[in-house]
Amino acid sequence: MPLSEYEQRVLEQMERQLTSDDPRLANTLTQRGRRPFGRYVIAGVGATVGLLLLVLGAAQSQAWLGVVGFVIMFGAVAFAFADPRHSGRRSGPRGVVQSDGAVRPVKKQRAGLMSRLEERWERRRGESGR
Repeated sequence: MPLSEYEQRVLEQMERQLTSDDPRLANTLTQRGRRPFGRYVIAGVGATVGLLLLVLGAAQSQAWLGVVGFVIMFGAVAFAFADPRHSGRRSGPRGVVQSDGAVRPVKKQRAGLMSRLEERWERRRGESGR
């Protein structure tokens, strides 16, 4: 069911308000990152194998086999929920959402830890009015 003109205007107004109030959240909500389905299949198979080894180790009173099964299960679940590091997609924000709804790309800077901490410190001091 399509939205009425009034509902569309209200929705656009809410989007503009969100963008002006919290552009970082608006930027996060506009991103569409999906993990590949294959990661979940591999993780499911790994968790199943780990569970079987865990049960087999308990049934045969072999603790080392149970420990191996648990480690495999844990690794499979961690693999499923971990961020893929070497993918073709860019990680992180793709840009800044402007008030008109357009996304302006940002240049990614590789600043060191100390320079980022100094920038944050300066921003906080500027916000507090000291």
